[in-house]
Amino acid sequence: MSALDVRTAYAACEQITRREARNFSYGIRLLPGPKRQALSAVYAMARRIDDIGDGALPADEKLRRLDALDSRLHRLPDAPDPDDPVAVAVADAVRRFRLPVSAFGEIVEGCRADVTVPRYATFEELHRYCRWVAGSVGRLSTAIYGPADPDAARPLADALGVALQLTNILRDIREDRLAGRVYLPAEDLDRFGCTIELDSRGRVADAPARFRALVRFEAARAERWYETGLALLPLLDHRSAACTAAMAGIYHRLLVRIAADPDLVRGTRLSLTTPAKLAVAVRALSRRAA
Repeated sequence: MSALDVRTAYAACEQITRREARNFSYGIRLLPGPKRQALSAVYAMARRIDDIGDGALPADEKLRRLDALDSRLHRLPDAPDPDDPVAVAVADAVRRFRLPVSAFGEIVEGCRADVTVPRYATFEELHRYCRWVAGSVGRLSTAIYGPADPDAARPLADALGVALQLTNILRDIREDRLAGRVYLPAEDLDRFGCTIELDSRGRVADAPARFRALVRFEAARAERWYETGLALLPLLDHRSAACTAAMAGIYHRLLVRIAADPDLVRGTRLSLTTPAKLAVAVRALSRRAA
């Protein structure tokens, strides 16, 4: 395959990232060209997998498509579909950065769980899911960053991915419930006397005091994962650390807002404004933290 074809494939992935990655794109922009291209390819493939799990197709068709995509991923980097720019870009990134292809398989496994597992009984079960869908992306990203001590960096990247996914879960409580999913562990719901049922207005109906206590408990848990995961930053070069700090900083700001006022996520999907995201990215680039 010619270099022009690979450049075109990467350009398509970067376009997907700019259009779809509302939070991650702010960090990805801080990377130098080759790393930015590779991480955009990872995001584009992860997005493709996630779109299957979140789409409107029947469950059996979702699983069939996930199985088919998983089979194609296992053939990377040797036999990508030459007509698929995302596959071409990912295959090139796998070769150039020695990406762990098995991590893409974990993302697929997490999306299978989205189709087949509507609830989690314990945090141990939820933690495994978070590692599949987000820790895997952290490990792929770390391979692209190329830290001097990858063995030390990988578990920290995995922990940061768990922190980001726990933040997602808190942000999307209502949206997930509308889709028939409850990610917060049943053991925690029981502990705080919550059900995450929705009222006639589509808002979480749990008693305010109980719901706030539940959300703050989960937010404190996510904070501990951030504390572990952000120890990754000193192991990275300046631009890679800035990218990671920007992405983590945007999600962490969301978590801080949710913990301060849990009622914000009762009936809507919380997000930061574009200026707030840009401020986090600028701070990350100048201070290596967000």
